[in-house]
Amino acid sequence: MAGHGTDEHPHGADRLCEAGDRVYSRAVRRGRVRRLDAEAVPCLLELALLHPDPDDMAWLVPTSPQEVMTRLLRGVYDEVSVSQRRVGSAVAAFEWYAALGEQIQSPGAGEGTALRVLDGLARIQAAMDEATDACTTEVLTVQPGGIRREYELSEGLHRALELRRRGVRMRDLYNHVARHGQGLLNYLELMGDTVQARTLDEVVERLILFDRTVAFIPANAERTVALEIRHPALVQYLVTVFDRLWRLAVPLTAPLPDTGIEGISHRERSIAALLAEGHQDAVVAERLGISVRTCRAHIARLSETLGAASRTQLGVRIAQTGLDGPPGAPGLGDPGGALSLPGPAAEPGSTPGPAPACAPESPTVL
Repeated sequence: MAGHGTDEHPHGADRLCEAGDRVYSRAVRRGRVRRLDAEAVPCLLELALLHPDPDDMAWLVPTSPQEVMTRLLRGVYDEVSVSQRRVGSAVAAFEWYAALGEQIQSPGAGEGTALRVLDGLARIQAAMDEATDACTTEVLTVQPGGIRREYELSEGLHRALELRRRGVRMRDLYNHVARHGQGLLNYLELMGDTVQARTLDEVVERLILFDRTVAFIPANAERTVALEIRHPALVQYLVTVFDRLWRLAVPLTAPLPDTGIEGISHRERSIAALLAEGHQDAVVAERLGISVRTCRAHIARLSETLGAASRTQLGVRIAQTGLDGPPGAPGLGDPGGALSLPGPAAEPGSTPGPAPACAPESPTVL
């Protein structure tokens, strides 16, 4: 039974307050109770446990305990009946929706969900293993970042060896800096002619494509969440992006193109072009897969080679020598058209100094 609504006595007849218990018990024993004695327990009147004595309105008489019990049981029965009806309706609705769902034939049935979010490394690895098992012809990958570390390469080695065993061909794209990693060279030697590798100054974010039917890309910066893509139009778009990058890339076994300028390496030319576009050192480093310290060391050598004493002067020299354009472009020869390069962004606690040849990339997720 519901409570009567007073703040002091929020209860029903099935759980009387202590004061109500005392007054009602006294009324039952004595047959009635003074109205003044019941003023502190209005709950008894509101719950119809006490009601006015028709012979003397100054007194209250109790409802018999047997009648109160009958009321309580009737209320419980009514509540149970309502709950049973709701459960029955829910079961019927569930059966109806289940039957309806079985009749729906969605496009691409049997090919999996068009877009699936994989949250956590365990789910990502499980989905990758499933795609590896189903792959029969080709795997395309883009692997951004710096030098591939041994443990990163070993994480996916079991998949690569299984694909090689089944005769699946693989094509991999890396940043140019990956050429300096002995681990990658050992991996390619182990895989033999099953794998082809090419490099670019810059590549897109990590991408793995199986049989041109399913693709995996990171969904957050930490690469702990990934997207599994099976929509044909999206997958085909990613395949087209890969193929165009592949045509622009340099085979890993071939030397990088000469810059045509004595003392300036291919990487320094790439850095010069990005600086001319107005990018800060950190952005340049990220796009080329090297550390900021390494990037600044190359900028220092570039300034020394071009005889620039400041960033502004370096911008002039880059424009004069044509390093702000594609290889082979003629120098501008007009200092007035040179760009002023952004200065290096200060990093808390860091000081410019000699840097390693390149920095390791972030941990592999895909």
